Amino acid sequence: MKTIKGKFEIKSSPATTDDNIKKMGGMGMSFDKVFSGSLRANSKVSMFGIMNKELGSGGYIAFELVEGEIEDKKGTFVLQHSCFMSKGKQEQSIQVVPDTGTGGLSGLAGSMKIEIIDGQHFYHFEYSL
Repeated sequence: MKTIKGKFEIKSSPATTDDNIKKMGGMGMSFDKVFSGSLRANSKVSMFGIMNKELGSGGYIAFELVEGEIEDKKGTFVLQHSCFMSKGKQEQSIQVVPDTGTGGLSGLAGSMKIEIIDGQHFYHFEYSL
């Protein structure tokens, strides 16, 4: 496995939310990301999340279509997010969906961690190609 790190910029907007998600206190969001560093890419994210702000607990699920390049190899791949927070403690699972890599990124596998430090977003991506 190789490891790369970098930053990303993110823009969010509300998305249509299913009535069942609303009944659970959840909401949908869409995100556009621009990755810099060793992963040079743009992505589109569709997310549903639920949060109890008083307790600092919640979770979200999302799919993210990433288009760009790693190691000068261009293509697309999909990340699946399944993340939780329990009273402020985070547990992230962000994985490349198997066999979603295209072009030069065909066969890509791996996982990503996200950190937010002083309002800036950073990624740590472990992968094999």
